[in-house]
Amino acid sequence: MTAMQERYAAYADLALDVGLSLQAGQRLWLSSPVSAAPLARAIVAAAYKRGARYVEMNWTDDGVTLARFQHAPRDSFAEYPVWHSEAMLAGARQGDAFLSVRGTDPQLLKDQDPDLVTTVQRTGATHRRPFLTYITSHKVNWCVLSVPIPAWAHQVFPGVSEDDAMAQLWEAIGGACRLNEPDPVAAYGALHFVGPGTDLTVGLVPGHRWIGGSSTTDSGITFTPNVPTEEVFSLPHKDRVDGTVTASKPLNYGGTLIEGLKVRFVAGRAVEVTADAGQSVMQGLIDTDEGSARLGEVALVPASSPISMSGVLFYDTLFDENAASHIAIGKAYSECLQGGHDKSAEELAADGVNDSLTHVDFMIGGAQMDVSGVRADGSTEPVMEQGEWVG
Repeated sequence: MTAMQERYAAYADLALDVGLSLQAGQRLWLSSPVSAAPLARAIVAAAYKRGARYVEMNWTDDGVTLARFQHAPRDSFAEYPVWHSEAMLAGARQGDAFLSVRGTDPQLLKDQDPDLVTTVQRTGATHRRPFLTYITSHKVNWCVLSVPIPAWAHQVFPGVSEDDAMAQLWEAIGGACRLNEPDPVAAYGALHFVGPGTDLTVGLVPGHRWIGGSSTTDSGITFTPNVPTEEVFSLPHKDRVDGTVTASKPLNYGGTLIEGLKVRFVAGRAVEVTADAGQSVMQGLIDTDEGSARLGEVALVPASSPISMSGVLFYDTLFDENAASHIAIGKAYSECLQGGHDKSAEELAADGVNDSLTHVDFMIGGAQMDVSGVRADGSTEPVMEQGEWVG
């Protein structure tokens, strides 16, 4: 695979996993300029590999657009292919995904009649309005991304050759989208916990969602599964947890109090467990099945939460987990993945979602814990300092 093909593949992964969160079984509407055909082909291939049912390809071309303004009858600019907007609306109604790859000359119509440009834009917007309602209300998953073309590259980087301008624009887009990093999808999600006895990096599944205390059923009923609740939680990648963590509070598991718990993770798996009390019980829990040695949840809770400020150690995870940031070994919540409810167990596992018979939380946070967001290049951004939200 050439360097350019690798870039197309990385951009396709970023578009489908991070931008669109394409689901297996979905139909995909893809629009692209013909000049970006290699990228479009990479996206189509990647979409089918992710289980897309069908990809509807729609091509655009600056030359065709310009020819209309130069040569078409002046009274024809209110014409519109109604069948196309109706087809997109039908796709939105059945839950299709929409990805628009854009690349056009910023000066393409600078010498054309502005009234005709307005007419074309207004006509298109009018016919697409019902479809755009689905887009703006987020009833469907959609994404727009840009791809370098020579005319655009020259606009951004004038005075250099076409090849140099294209290379510089790709570099600029790659930096903005983290496309230049080894894994552009992984670049969007990891947390680093540092505190007494803890130095732990938790990678997050691409397409993860942060969820508060409430959840919504498929029928639209909002409910709160845990009362009380102070946490926001998300989805660790089952293979991307590394480092050592020390529990900040005792864990009551099945009537056994596990105290002084320390766990070391390598490539997602707990490889060493020690505890001052209840170690054999914790080890037995870890050994339940393949997934019980991996994480299924990571949750952030400020040290100033009401339960923490009460100073009461409840010895009950339902309460104590709301006093401190925590992690859970075992089964993950598919609702923390965009479209997770609609995926099979095999698809979830391929995404990095853990499965297990168990799900047991233990507390790792507190007033001495710092949490940073980590990018793939190793740069960090503070999320929590001394147990409190930054900013």
